[in-house]
Amino acid sequence: MLLRRRCLLWVVRGLLLLGLFAWLFPRLRFPSDRTPEGAYVRVGKAVVRGKTEEFFAYLETEAQHAAYTIIDYRKRARALVLSSYPEPERTRLAREYEAEALAPDGADLFALHAERHGMAALLRRDLSGVAKVEVEGVRATVVTARGTRYAFRRRDNGIWGMTLFTAHLRAAAERAARDFAVVEQAARDHERARAASVASAKEDSSPAR
Repeated sequence: MLLRRRCLLWVVRGLLLLGLFAWLFPRLRFPSDRTPEGAYVRVGKAVVRGKTEEFFAYLETEAQHAAYTIIDYRKRARALVLSSYPEPERTRLAREYEAEALAPDGADLFALHAERHGMAALLRRDLSGVAKVEVEGVRATVVTARGTRYAFRRRDNGIWGMTLFTAHLRAAAERAARDFAVVEQAARDHERARAASVASAKEDSSPAR
């Protein structure tokens, strides 16, 4: 009986140690994401796993905001197209805006762009170990073993965000804003034309005096 209790105790201790190891190992293996190296390692992990959306948290703030801006403009533009545009333009534009407009989150929008424009593939080919890190205030550069330099900027929450995708997402957000302005004006024109057509039809169908 005593031997059985001791065996059970050792099993419990072993399970506790295994659980502690499982909890500690990722934290011991990866530097803090409050360091440029830690952010870079997490980007690399997401790329290797094919989960591009997982390193959205490690983009700089401006890039994240741009992703949500794209979703907002595409969603609003698509709604106007569906409610106001005639066919076949309605179907064509609705389909064109669909993927971005229906993206559930900024991370999903970013993953869509990263795959669609080959940015994720570029990272897969080029990522390698960290050779050194250069930090200057809120800016940092991670230099890889291959000599590639990746720029980071420290966000307000202390996490370092990669700047590689910022210019692309900002340009895409500006394009989405311009497209929305065009769609909005065209929607007004279509609504006015529809109202004029209805008024003309009523006038033609009214009895002559």
